[in-house]
Amino acid sequence: MITPTEHPLSPDQMAKIDLILESHDYDPTQIVGILLEVQDLEPLHYVPEPTAYYVAEKLAMRVTNVFDILCFYDQLSDKPRARYPIQVCGSIACRVNDSEQLAETLKRLLGIDYGETTYDGRFTLERITCFGACDRAPAVRINGHVYDHLDTEEKITALLRSLR
Repeated sequence: MITPTEHPLSPDQMAKIDLILESHDYDPTQIVGILLEVQDLEPLHYVPEPTAYYVAEKLAMRVTNVFDILCFYDQLSDKPRARYPIQVCGSIACRVNDSEQLAETLKRLLGIDYGETTYDGRFTLERITCFGACDRAPAVRINGHVYDHLDTEEKITALLRSLR
């Protein structure tokens, strides 16, 4: 376990995080936006434990609150993910628009299930509550970008191939 003043972060990492915190005026009420930006610094799209401690200390927050937020919001993660985390909406509106067929096709093409990562570390498949693209379903969100109208295997395959 890391103590509050012990951070195995490089000076460069701390400087980048400090810039993000500064752009949010060190305002703890903006923690979700801060964590989204901090997570974007990581190639594996997550907030590592040392980073969470550093952010908590800088914002004078309890680190448990930071981890609660990381676990609550679908777009945030405290665990490493693939280069391309594929988020499939599980809401009723999207299920009516064939998100289940999209999910089954992704599982088959990638050879993984929800919560798993492909052998090469390129894709993680995640089921989330909603990302607000009901009118564009079936859709997925990958690294913050929504790819929509994925209603054929050909479209899904083309998307996966485009993500190199």
